Amino acid sequence: MKVFTKTIILLSLVSMFTDISSEMLYPVMPMFLKSIGFSVIWIGILEGIAEATAGFSKGYFGKLSDLTGKRVLFVRLGYGLSSLAKPAMALIAHPLWVLFSRTVDRLGKGIRTSARDAILSAESSPENKGKVFGLHRAADTLGAAIGPALALLYLLFFPGNYIHLFYIAFIPAIVGVSLTFILKDNPVYHESKNISIGFFSFLGYWKTSTGNYKRLVIGLLIFVLVNSSDIFLLLMLKNKGFADTWVIGAYIFYNLIYALAATPIGYLGDKIGLKMTFILGLVCFTLVYLGFGFASSIEQFLLLFFLYGLYAAATEGISKAWISNIAKKDETGTAIGFYNSFQSVGTLISSVSAGLMWQYISPTTPFFISGALSILIVIYFIGFVRAER
Repeated sequence: MKVFTKTIILLSLVSMFTDISSEMLYPVMPMFLKSIGFSVIWIGILEGIAEATAGFSKGYFGKLSDLTGKRVLFVRLGYGLSSLAKPAMALIAHPLWVLFSRTVDRLGKGIRTSARDAILSAESSPENKGKVFGLHRAADTLGAAIGPALALLYLLFFPGNYIHLFYIAFIPAIVGVSLTFILKDNPVYHESKNISIGFFSFLGYWKTSTGNYKRLVIGLLIFVLVNSSDIFLLLMLKNKGFADTWVIGAYIFYNLIYALAATPIGYLGDKIGLKMTFILGLVCFTLVYLGFGFASSIEQFLLLFFLYGLYAAATEGISKAWISNIAKKDETGTAIGFYNSFQSVGTLISSVSAGLMWQYISPTTPFFISGALSILIVIYFIGFVRAER
């Protein structure tokens, strides 16, 4: 069986171009938001609300794609909506408008994510899930390295001029959307008509899911509660007095490590098991967050971003591959969507909490607490979650 099909490669390219667009903006977002009046707390709230919006829509549209048998429609609509939201953020430099535009951007992600992951799962066999999701994450993250590099080049010539960057980011986004029109739904899907479901109907999946799915998702969601937005890693560099170029450069470095490691770690996951690979990723996370509480030099921070790239490569794609191996084939969108929904709610809670601790206790507090609690999460996965490949 061919491991990487045309559909898998196309979806990987779509994600790569979309992430070039998104990640041109992500590392400059803290500076842009501060320039229009956002405090650190409100940055955390903005990111949390945006992710929560994406989350609940992932569950709803994941189940809807299962019931209708249409995956590509949701992929195309989701990427299209996100591409339009990018330039919209720059139209009016007002906090409420930015919040609205950022939420629309994340809604697009919510519409597409579960359907896209279900396609990836359907295009692979259980023994190749790590490789397939690893390749997709590698392409996605390569875009996440190219995007900030382009942003850094732009800011070298136009320092502090963030607005036009939002318009430039629209170009790769449109390329990504265009590629979705080559995709076709797998004919084995059964198309149902006149589907009408409640927005929160996907929550019912919890009752019918297996015990191991529940134990896995509980562990994943507890981890989400200690894993705030990556934007706080960048804010820590800024807090230590490093220039914008160092902040963006460190983010590019992290994404390059992630991109280079994702596919090999995917192969490793298929070889030694997804559970063991995921646990190794959690260990890297623990070292990074505890390290961020002590680091002061750029060399130390780069080492931590290196480990953070390994952590991301060993957890993000691996967790979805793990879930898709547990779920029934015709419920993959719902199973992944259920987790994605509560993952985003957890991100809202953890991001707001991190912002409050940063503001009212100290910037290092959220890192120390997350690092310490993640040790307990490692123990939970070792003792309570059964490996399924």
